[in-house]
Amino acid sequence: MLGGVTGCSRHDDPRQTLTFWGMGREGEAVAKLIPAFEREHPEIHVDVQELPWRAAHQKLLTAIAGDTTPDVAQLGNTWIAELQALDALRALQPFVDRSRVVQPADYFAGIWATNRIGGRLYGIPWYVDTRLLFYRKDLLKAAGFDAPPHDWAQWSRQMAALQQHADPGHYAILLPTNEFEQLLSLALQQDEPLLRDGDRYGNFESAGFKRALAFYVDAFRRHEAPLLADTEVPNPWTEFGRGVYAFYFSGPWNIGEFRRRLPPSQQDAWATAPLPGPNGPGAGIASGSSLVIFRRSPHPAQAWLLIEYLSRPQVQQQFYDLVGDMPPRRSAWQGGTLRNDPALRAFREQLERVRPTPAVPEWERIVTEMQLVAAEAVHGELSVDQAAAEIDRRTDAILEKRRWMLDHARGGRR
Repeated sequence: MLGGVTGCSRHDDPRQTLTFWGMGREGEAVAKLIPAFEREHPEIHVDVQELPWRAAHQKLLTAIAGDTTPDVAQLGNTWIAELQALDALRALQPFVDRSRVVQPADYFAGIWATNRIGGRLYGIPWYVDTRLLFYRKDLLKAAGFDAPPHDWAQWSRQMAALQQHADPGHYAILLPTNEFEQLLSLALQQDEPLLRDGDRYGNFESAGFKRALAFYVDAFRRHEAPLLADTEVPNPWTEFGRGVYAFYFSGPWNIGEFRRRLPPSQQDAWATAPLPGPNGPGAGIASGSSLVIFRRSPHPAQAWLLIEYLSRPQVQQQFYDLVGDMPPRRSAWQGGTLRNDPALRAFREQLERVRPTPAVPEWERIVTEMQLVAAEAVHGELSVDQAAAEIDRRTDAILEKRRWMLDHARGGRR
């Protein structure tokens, strides 16, 4: 259910009311930042409304269909292409061109790119997310290594050595077979794009994707990763502490989890490291959420003022302190906890190398099918070549409507 956080304005309130939709914890946290904005802009009142993540997508589509969209909203950056295709979002480049606050060069390039659809800007990054390696320093050292891997060859040697030294039921790495982020990260490290021909067809039979898929599958075939979905892992934090997994491929929220869940005696035994790539430091997923203005907002100028406020580096630092979401601006990392936390340094480094996924509305369906087929490969039901061909087949079927629309929009010309 959609619930107001700051409350509705009175009918006789002379202020201009902006409606802001926030998702999950972020919706709750942003309400704590709004009073300072309203003090700076006493003519504006912000009505913050929270949407649970599970209901947010459908709520947005319903609002677009019923012409009841908010002024400003938080969107997962993989949703921007879909809502832009529905002509629901306002292009933001004119606002950026006049802004002294939002400076594109200060943003991590891969994150900024997720907000550009067809060469036009539709969102401003609000917070960022990516995946990298959590690892047990002590287990790696016992296997003969003083530092985490920098490329795939070194990573393979380390996982093989860790598995050789592992106790029964222990593994070099945890790669839940129902999570797509691990394989997708490896795939984004390749030179070839994941879709081809103007994002009309899958490109999963490319040499690069098959190289990534083979590396991923080999970890299971060599028994360096267990054949488990995340629902079959009872407590990954405790098992990481017990040494069941030496490498854990995950995101920034687990910094806090490991600090809360592992005993003081183990706090110096783990660390984070950027992802290794095929030939050196590797790319990662450019994920997170952005701020958008809906096309039918009657108050776009006031909505932009709110986006500018939430984009200030010092406000982004406050937001990080509230919920732990990493800021998308380099300058926001220059002070406070973000600057001094050793576990965050690897994330800061990784964010310079994140890459966006294809900006098509169908991407979430495609990546889900990618992982379903990859799970068949790790269970030995498909070879790498067969799996890549099957992912392409499913992707091409998903993109059939896109091809039809593009062909007809251009008079059938390819």
